[in-house]
Order: sequence, then structure tokens, then C-alpha cells
Amino acid sequence: MYVVTLDQVKQRIGDVNWKEFACGWGAAFINITLTYPVYKIIFRQMLDGISASIAVKQLHNEGIYFLYRGMMPPLAQKTISLSIMFGMYEEVRRPLMQEGINPYMAKTIGGIVAGSVEVILMPFERIQTLLADSTYHNHFRNTYHAFRSVGLHYGFREYYRGIVPIILRNGPSNACFFIARDEIQSRLPKSKLWLQKTINEFLCGAVIGACVSSIFYPLNVLKITMQSRLGGPSPSIFVVFQQIYNERGGKLKHLYRGVHVNCLRAFLSWGVMNAAYENMRKLLY
Repeated sequence: MYVVTLDQVKQRIGDVNWKEFACGWGAAFINITLTYPVYKIIFRQMLDGISASIAVKQLHNEGIYFLYRGMMPPLAQKTISLSIMFGMYEEVRRPLMQEGINPYMAKTIGGIVAGSVEVILMPFERIQTLLADSTYHNHFRNTYHAFRSVGLHYGFREYYRGIVPIILRNGPSNACFFIARDEIQSRLPKSKLWLQKTINEFLCGAVIGACVSSIFYPLNVLKITMQSRLGGPSPSIFVVFQQIYNERGGKLKHLYRGVHVNCLRAFLSWGVMNAAYENMRKLLY
């Protein structure tokens, strides 16, 4: 029987690279505070199938309070989520590489594992959806009230409504991001100037983020549609897909409504995130 000693546990904890977790947390904090209003526009387009201009008018009429309403859940979720994303990715990839695993396979496994672990934070994403939906503006007073009410009146499982599209999105998108990032950064021109390096890091993250986000966009549409419902039966992802498909005229392209604004948000968001992450790494290392 294999027994793990206290010294081995301490050694393993000491081997964990906390700096990667810290860099991910800081990058997410900077990113969310700058890009949340753009998310609200995309959210309305996904949920209601409206144009960006109409979504902007809705938010303008609702006022500044409701513009930033619901930011606490994604701020809490994304800071922890990106901390897990970068930290767990390195914790999985590094030992696999040391064992001689193919680099691309190691990165793929690392990305999928990190994305799967992130699912534990799904309740934040669930509450964010409810707070961003105007249907529930008078239903929940704030983030705490929404968390408490959902758990108290609808049960623990309600926090994880829409988990399937999130699982299908997280792991593969993480793997795509890390592999593409390494490939692009290795080919970018090297520079000793801080500004040039930061611009390169921004563009690298921005291009990859925009592409990956657009590829997985329909899964976000399914996720938001499933999570905008509160209580009652939880239909499968296939049923929800069929419903959206029929409601939007039986055309697949209508599942991509809002993808242009989403692409812009992902470009800015992942650009800021990657540049912030790389600069934090330089500070901590």
C-alpha cells in the first residue's frame, strides 16, 4: 500500500508554482473592469437576437447602475477562473513534458484539465446571467440576494443549469488558446522595448481570443439561453438548440447574432488579458 508522508505533501505544495496562479488572477481583474460594458451589449444580443444598436439603446435607457449590475460574479469568477486556467495548465503541462510526452499533447491535456476544473466556478456564471437579464431586474436586489434566493428556492442544482455547453466550451477552447499562443509568440519579432513587447503580447492574445471565441460562440448562445430560465424542467442542450434554431427562422447563421460585437470584445478582452499576464510574469519572475 502506497502511503504519502507529510514531508511528501509539503514538498508537493512547495513545487506548486503560485506565481502562475497570481498572474492569471491579476490579468483577469484588469480585463473584467475594462470590458464588462461590452459584455452587456453582447449578452442582450445573444438572449434577444437584437442588433448592437438596439442593445446599446436598452442599456442607455436603463442607466449606469444597471450597466454595471452583475459585474461582481464575473469579477469573482474570472479572477479565480484565469488563476486556475494558467496555474493548472502549467501544473499539468510541466510534469507531462518532463515525462517526455509530445509537447502538443501535453498542452492539449493541460488546457482540457484546466478548463474542466474551472467548471466548479459555474455558479458565478449562472448568477451573472440572471443579473444581466432585464427580466430579473426587480427579482434580485444584488449578487448576494441572487445567490441566496436561487439556492433557497430552487436548490443547489439550479446553480449548475447549462453545465453541458460550458464543459464543451472550456477545455477545448483553453487547449486552442495555449497551443496557438505559443506558436504565434515564437514567431513574433523580438524587441527589447517594453512598449513593443506589450503591443505584440496584446495582438497575440487579441487575435487568438477573437478566433477561439467566435468558433465556440454558438455554445455561449446555448448556455445563456439555458441559464436565463429559472426553475422548472431543465431541457437538454439538443432541445434548446432546436428551440433557438426554430425561433430564429431555421437558419444556423442566426445563432451567430452578436458574434461581431463578441469578436470585438474578445479581441479587446484577451488582448488586455494576455498583455497584463505577460507583464505580471515579468514582475514576479
